[in-house]
Amino acid sequence: MAELKDKISALCPQAQFDTEGEFLLVTVDDAQWHALAKALKEQLHFDFLTAVVGVDWKESLGCVYYITNTESQEIIHVKVATTDRENPRLHSVSDVWDVANYQEREVYDFYGIVFINHPDMRRFFLRNDWVGHPLRKDYDESEELNPLRLDDEMNEDYTCKWVEDENGEVKKVEGKVFEDDEYVINVGPQHPSTHGVMRYRVSLDGEMVKKVDVVSGYIHRGIEKLCEGLAYPSTLLYPERMDYMSAHMNRHCLCLCIEKAMGIEVPYRAELIRLMMDELMRLSSHLLSYGCLTMDQGATTAFFYGFRERELIYDIFDKTCGGRMSMSYNTIGGVVADVHEDFIKDVRHACDTIEKNLKEYHKLFTGNVIAVGRMKGVGILTKEQAASYAISGPSARAAGLSCDLRKKQPYSLYNEFDFDEVVREEGDSMARYMVRMDEMVESIKILRQACDKLEACEGNEYCAKVPKLIKLPAGHWYQQVEASRGAFGVYIESDGDPKPFQKPYRMHFQAPCFNLVGIVDLTCRDNMIADLITITASIDYVIPDIDR
Repeated sequence: MAELKDKISALCPQAQFDTEGEFLLVTVDDAQWHALAKALKEQLHFDFLTAVVGVDWKESLGCVYYITNTESQEIIHVKVATTDRENPRLHSVSDVWDVANYQEREVYDFYGIVFINHPDMRRFFLRNDWVGHPLRKDYDESEELNPLRLDDEMNEDYTCKWVEDENGEVKKVEGKVFEDDEYVINVGPQHPSTHGVMRYRVSLDGEMVKKVDVVSGYIHRGIEKLCEGLAYPSTLLYPERMDYMSAHMNRHCLCLCIEKAMGIEVPYRAELIRLMMDELMRLSSHLLSYGCLTMDQGATTAFFYGFRERELIYDIFDKTCGGRMSMSYNTIGGVVADVHEDFIKDVRHACDTIEKNLKEYHKLFTGNVIAVGRMKGVGILTKEQAASYAISGPSARAAGLSCDLRKKQPYSLYNEFDFDEVVREEGDSMARYMVRMDEMVESIKILRQACDKLEACEGNEYCAKVPKLIKLPAGHWYQQVEASRGAFGVYIESDGDPKPFQKPYRMHFQAPCFNLVGIVDLTCRDNMIADLITITASIDYVIPDIDR
């Protein structure tokens, strides 16, 4: 950390540092931020903007940027803030990391921070006519300001940017998303192949896609705002409802973050059970992805094959957790109950059945000439683009980016297991499909080893003894796990409130699907409109994970 501090100090002498936390904290003025961001990427290879967290510190508004070096796996976080609450402005880094485009739009939506030189400074989730910015501490929640609106949103094509000239003066420049002579169609939000209430406005030249404008927020629930009014145990149900096919992993991540902040040591058996539930969840998710991708291309039989095997996993969840989709099984300190007496037997049976039937899946669909023609060479994402857009999970590994957190930044007990990270180089829809198919084989390998470990595990302690009142000291923490669709992150900031039922000052969920939807325009451009369905299905996003 000291060596890294010296390197950054050489790049920006005005920067201030804090080495006490888990990651090096760099605090920099906005005037130096853009130059430092560019140097961090180009000179120190911090090429992956992991998260952008907007925060209202009352005396100031700003962002905490978590940035990863994909070669060394070093992580730093940079704090940039402004004390101007009336007209808060920071410089955009969307020209340094492409993922900052949507990330900064989200911060603008919820905090009102305008990002100078951002190419498209629109709200992302809320309507253009929404009054106020909900995650600010001084937000007016009165219904009179924002009554229920059932009318169409006006000025959908309106956009703007705040441009800084060579003299440092900033002016607002208005523009349009599409030109008047463009032919624009709607895909969604009711279209079945958008996999939920997601809407794309697509500009076409004949049958070729020229531009895709993502319109999100149709099921936005304000989860992060809700969490600010709840005690920590009450927040646990929200992340598992963001991505119902990463429910165990997401809740596991929040538990790990709280446990890290409190210094709680989780019993070995409990962590082993958590890991097994995560891998069962990954299998279930990839089986669903297989079924949906095949169905979107007309292979209805394959869809039912995937659901057939998922029932085995749901039966396992049902026996132990009492629920099939929202299990609420992880808790602070471990899990809420020990596994069912049939757990190991059922897991081994599921692994054997899925492994056997994967051959049938490949025979039915993978080698099909129509499937190959529609996926191979379609929707290409390069390794460099994956890093710049902060794409993780199977979609990134299909583009050659080694990013599996179970290997790169091991958490839980993954460093005890023998399995391979699945990486391909093609970056197309077929590669994304094949990575998921091969990852199921690796998850089966992990689960079989875990069954042996659980049988040999001494003791039956499934949860640590934790205080009845969960309180975090003042500070901030960040935790990531490898969810089904990529890196899921949790940021918690605590003000150390001494009240009995302490609430998080700020809780942010960095969802992988929010970044995944950011590459829809990139991967669909210059492909046919029919290919849009294949490409988005291969990306495998889940709408509630975007609209959190």
